[in-house]
Amino acid sequence: MGGLARYRSARRCHGQARPHRPIYLRADRLRIDRGEVMGWSQRTSGLTRYQPANAYRGYTLFSANGGDDAYLIDMEGNFVHRWHSDGGINYGFLLPNGNLLFRDRGSNPNSPGSDSIREIDWDGNLVWEYRNPNLRRHCRLANGNNLFLCNLAEELSPDLTRQVQGGFATPSDPERMGGDLVMEVAPDGSTVNEWLSTEHLDPQKHVICPLEGRGAWGGANDISAPDDSTFLISFRILDTVAIVDRATGDFRWQWGPGQISHQHNPTLLANGNVLLLDNGAHRRGLSSSRIVEVDPSTGEIVWQYRGGPLVSFFTHFTGGAERLPNGNTLITEGMTGRLFEVTPSNQIVWEYISPFLARDQHGITNGVFRAHRYGPDYPAFSGRQLDPRRHGNLNRLYGGVI
Repeated sequence: MGGLARYRSARRCHGQARPHRPIYLRADRLRIDRGEVMGWSQRTSGLTRYQPANAYRGYTLFSANGGDDAYLIDMEGNFVHRWHSDGGINYGFLLPNGNLLFRDRGSNPNSPGSDSIREIDWDGNLVWEYRNPNLRRHCRLANGNNLFLCNLAEELSPDLTRQVQGGFATPSDPERMGGDLVMEVAPDGSTVNEWLSTEHLDPQKHVICPLEGRGAWGGANDISAPDDSTFLISFRILDTVAIVDRATGDFRWQWGPGQISHQHNPTLLANGNVLLLDNGAHRRGLSSSRIVEVDPSTGEIVWQYRGGPLVSFFTHFTGGAERLPNGNTLITEGMTGRLFEVTPSNQIVWEYISPFLARDQHGITNGVFRAHRYGPDYPAFSGRQLDPRRHGNLNRLYGGVI
């Protein structure tokens, strides 16, 4: 079963807001439920659990790692909208105006990075694009600017590289490490300000995981901006999450070593706590993931979700957690394409397994980087037709109730 995967050639390292012309390459598109590939998820696909009385009713947005489409499904697992982009939709979120802001697949199939951040309207028309081959994560600020997390194009000095502790040397590691760069970019593509992690990390304190190479110091994998004065950042290979003061660049709060392992997706909750996915990769003992809510004022974990048994919830890379308005938490078990909602008492009240396979840096999987849930009153849906009958073929293949 064939399909088209669209990739772009690599661009210069400087970000540019401009149109592009995709290059088309062949790639396999296989269906997990037809048995055309075993995959590595032991679970079935589609909607597997739903308790209407306890779940937060809304629409869930997700996309397949390495795929070309983003999907919006209702609580019954029916598709109500789809966006398509020739350069791929690795991860995106829905803006209040109904546009989708997302990062593309990137030109390097062996890298999790992207070449551009794009905004398309409800019908898939390109509205805005920012191009930079070092892009990793993105978020839209309240002032209309964008916050981007990038690989630092310039390497660390040899002296600083030698000072950084931890990690192990491999033949593929460069003599000089890379770092992380956070950029605020205006809609016209101009850079408003920059923050370099290497100017604030301590080479003696911020130690690389001993099971990671020394190619980069920090390995930042997520960023979010809860207000106009701070941003949250996650340093995966340092087992550290931090709140950064955007005015001074200093760390207001740091937490993690000895508590979490190779985490993703820290977000600030309305109660002032931080919610994140503790992936559990390279943790001593049994590998398993968990969701933790930590109180920054005390450093104490005030709530957590773990699988029962522990191995039933594990994603080595990717994934996330989102606190819903009713107090439940939407969890993405990224590498297995599993999306599920749990109550504060850890009861699973909704579960969906992505049926879509695509090729990313890990091979052909049904992985999902991260999902989001939007309530029926979200402004993006005003005046829109969210009717499963408009996507009959897609729903005949993949949609429907349990």
